[in-house]
Amino acid sequence: MAKKEKEEKNEQVQNLKEEKVEEVLENAEAAPEKSELDLANERADDFENKYLRAVAEMQNIQRRSNEERQNLQKYRSQDLAKAILPSLDNLERALAVEGLTDDVKKGLEMVQESLIHALKEEGIEEIPAEVGGDFDHNFHMAIQTMPADDDHAADSIAQIFQKGYKLHERVLRPAMVVVYN
Repeated sequence: MAKKEKEEKNEQVQNLKEEKVEEVLENAEAAPEKSELDLANERADDFENKYLRAVAEMQNIQRRSNEERQNLQKYRSQDLAKAILPSLDNLERALAVEGLTDDVKKGLEMVQESLIHALKEEGIEEIPAEVGGDFDHNFHMAIQTMPADDDHAADSIAQIFQKGYKLHERVLRPAMVVVYN
């Protein structure tokens, strides 16, 4: 009995194979072969697609290159400013010393003004920070906190230790401040 069942299964498998072969042949006859013109058109479309992608990629590269060049030009004086700012701080400290003669004080002020003017011409400006003003973590660095009271609101500036500077919208050095907390 097992032999008879095996033969029936083999016969069913053979019938299925023959049906599949007939189906494939019918589909092959129904779909005509592509002509050389159709193949050439497909290749031309493929080449055109690749060309358009390459042109778009080149435009993106040029755009990114121009943006990078503009940023380099815009922020070219950043390193120089970072090197000059400590000298400007030292001038401010020297002007704060008591006992300077008027001539020395005037000379230091002239040097300070010329440095500030040169920095402004390059787009470098002082970050606004004033005692009692609001603390902004984007432009100020809290180096110490003090407890807030009725006279002083929380997150307000209590004291300024060092001025901050920015080049256009980029912070070169945040203002170092004491904050009421």
